[in-house]
Order: sequence, then structure tokens, then C-alpha cells
Amino acid sequence: MGFMLERAITNELRRRSFDKEVATVVTQVVVDKDDPAFANPTKPVGPFYPRFRAMALAKEKKWKMVEDAGRGYRQVVPSPRPIDVVPKWVIRDLVCAGRIVIAAGGGGAPVIIDGRGLFKGIEAVIDKDYTASLIAREVKVDLFVILTNVERVYLDFGKPAERPIEVMPVTEARKQLARGQFPPGSMGPKIEAAIEYIEAGGQEVLITSAAHLKAALLKRTGTRIVAA
Repeated sequence: MGFMLERAITNELRRRSFDKEVATVVTQVVVDKDDPAFANPTKPVGPFYPRFRAMALAKEKKWKMVEDAGRGYRQVVPSPRPIDVVPKWVIRDLVCAGRIVIAAGGGGAPVIIDGRGLFKGIEAVIDKDYTASLIAREVKVDLFVILTNVERVYLDFGKPAERPIEVMPVTEARKQLARGQFPPGSMGPKIEAAIEYIEAGGQEVLITSAAHLKAALLKRTGTRIVAA
């Protein structure tokens, strides 16, 4: 995926006569080996299986299998929270040097630190919003943009009284998150990632869709989460 993005961005820069380099960084992301998520796998991965095959794999490989959206059964793996990005200084150096950096594909490759202080790969899936927030904090970016499939964040989304949010202070974001306005399976992780970034000293988070990004950067749409 990094290769395809790097090639597409590089070609677009060439078409527009911009002399700028693009770099893809394979990103190891550290998680806590004692994270509670390891006791409760929730992230579906891999292909869909019929029930008989899923049950056989569960017995043979000790996988946890769940039915997914009526399309069959899939393996579920833990989704621990990221606590560190291994090549963070490489990413920061590239950004500071003016490069366009593609990093943390799929949330990053999860690793734990073993008893000897060495990195060890582990089977898990890290939520990409949390990893992106962590990188944004480490690199100290001025604006953290989260792209999703809606133009703006809404309160009471999908209900007759739904209303868009233009600007939301981080205290209000935390309050609405606690009230259940942002479900864990959709907008919740994005709001949490925004809160973590702001509370760590970040300035502003912009949430919008790719199609509306240009207008959102001009403050014509999108949702901004700010410190105050």
C-alpha cells in the first residue's frame, strides 16, 4: 500500500511540476504486552470462512472466530493501544527536511518489548487513528487532519435531530464522548485520537472527508477540535 501511495503522490507532484520527494517508512509500533485487549480480541482480519471451516480453524489454530456481517466467519485479533512509534525520529527528520512521509500503514506493525529489551512482533491490529495521533504528537505537527467518510462530525448522528459540529473544544469533545455520542466502531476512535493529540499540546484537529478536504482547510466545512 505504501508503494502505491508513494508512486501516486510522486506522479501527481511531477504532473504539477513540484520538486518534492516522497518516502514510505515501514513503521513498528510498540504496544503493552499486558494490554487488556489481548484478553478480548475484537478486530476481524483475513478472509471469510464458512462455519464448518471456521470451527475447524478455531480448534486447530486456537483462533477466536466470529460471524461478520452475515458474510461468513473471520478470525478476530486483539486491538491494543499504541504507546510508542519505533522510527519516530526518522519520521520527524524526514518531515523537518521537507519530505512527504507515508507511515504507519494499517496502524503500524505491532511489536512488544521482551524481557531482554528487544522488539518482538505480535499478532494484533492497531487502530490507525490512535497511531496517527501518536505520530502527530511526536512530530509536533501544527494541524492533525483525520479523514473519514463524512463531511463533518455530528451530534445525534442518523437521528432526526442530528446537527453538525463546526468547532468543538476538547472539554466538550470528552463530555460528548462520555455521553455515547461517538460510537466505538465509527467516530469514537477518531474523537479519542483528537483528544489525545490536543491534551498532549497539539493545536487543532480537523475531521472531514477527502472530497471536502480543500474546503475544510479553507474553514468552509469540516469539524475542528481545539484546545479551548
